[in-house]
Amino acid sequence: QVQLVESGGGSVQAGESLRLSCAASKSSYSSGCMGWFRQAPGKEREGVAVIGGDGSDHYAGSVQGRFTIGKDNAKNTLYLLMSSLRPEDTATYYCAADVPDSLGRCSWYDPHIPHWGQGTQVTVSS
Repeated sequence: QVQLVESGGGSVQAGESLRLSCAASKSSYSSGCMGWFRQAPGKEREGVAVIGGDGSDHYAGSVQGRFTIGKDNAKNTLYLLMSSLRPEDTATYYCAADVPDSLGRCSWYDPHIPHWGQGTQVTVSS
């Protein structure tokens, strides 16, 4: 089973930036479907940003224009660049990896995603 390890979380003030990293144990996943999800206290887990094997990406409306997802396939590492952070961005952020279907597509159906990291905490103070 692929192992995912997040790092880079911390406590910052509103308007500041953070970069999250996720190291994957298998290169096939960094070349496939990878993404970031987050869960705030008392809230359901939600998708933040995802990226497919072809480099296409998609963002939640609440972070679009502020967050950027990227990956380094050679290093088997996924990144999330977060800028202009807001208190509502406070959450535990999880790295996720999935395999594409037979057509090479990523479904990103949360209950079926097989691989998750342990999470890294991001706290944004006003």
